[in-house]
Amino acid sequence: MKVHILDDWFDTLQGLPCFGKLSGHDVKVWTDHVKDTDQLAARLQRAEALVLFRERTNITRDLIEKLPNLKLISQRSVYPHVDVQACSDNGVLLCSNMHGGTPSYAAAELTCALVMVGMRDLPAQMASVKAGHWQAGVGKTLRGRQLGLYGYGRIARAVAGYAEAFGMNVVWWSSEEGRARAQADGVQVAHSREAFFGESDVVSVHVRLKPNTRGIITASDFAQMQPGALFVNTSRAGLIVPGALLAALNDGRPGKAAIDVFDTEPLTDSTDPLLSHPNLIATPHIGFVTEDEFDLQFADIFDQVNAFTKGAPIHMINPEAWTIAG
Repeated sequence: MKVHILDDWFDTLQGLPCFGKLSGHDVKVWTDHVKDTDQLAARLQRAEALVLFRERTNITRDLIEKLPNLKLISQRSVYPHVDVQACSDNGVLLCSNMHGGTPSYAAAELTCALVMVGMRDLPAQMASVKAGHWQAGVGKTLRGRQLGLYGYGRIARAVAGYAEAFGMNVVWWSSEEGRARAQADGVQVAHSREAFFGESDVVSVHVRLKPNTRGIITASDFAQMQPGALFVNTSRAGLIVPGALLAALNDGRPGKAAIDVFDTEPLTDSTDPLLSHPNLIATPHIGFVTEDEFDLQFADIFDQVNAFTKGAPIHMINPEAWTIAG
């Protein structure tokens, strides 16, 4: 098949073991990011299969209808960036391994790194020593602090394990169903949403972005947080009401935030009010960006391409498209 891989910004995949799974295919790797639909459609005219780097490119109806040769979109995990109905209407099969039971340990590790960086104010300390000023202020110890984890899923549970190793007290909040699962597992669930945000030294959100979770973190939630608290988000920016985090930092509740995700990505405007806020620690959506995680994820994605070419597709999201094609 003519396979086009989008948004491999650092040309990483061709150097990983999993790339060998595409031997025998005509593969084109795009290392830049294109937003314009017409420009994107022009470069993908010959593509029979698209491989996606998570949500880096939105696959819209307008784009799909401009790609007459496209038969397959292969990716991993959730797919809010893909117009599934448009795929089905145009006979394009979407395959996505939802990897049940397997957390992204890379994302969990980055979460813990951001907690440590935020609580010890490492950016300011590093800038101070490099400027010849030695120490800058006093940080906070993790042991004995309360970590509030919003969302009772795989990544959050991995974060909890790391946090407990540091001696943190882990408290949970989630949907009603998630809280029921947490209580059944015998872990500590906050007695109210207000207490969860108000009593936690660190709040970290770990929820999938879906229509019913968009904007679940509100200005009222931030207003409950302590002035010395830290808010961490390595999930999705859309989980927060637009503008609420910036307003909260301006109000001083929480005192700091450490985030890996933004409403606009890639965000390259250094003057953006949130990105440039003095109480924000930021990383450029690198939660899953490790060689190990890429090799794991794209092995699954490339297996989906090969299964399709063999006439036995796996992890079908819209099987009706395969039925129509067949």
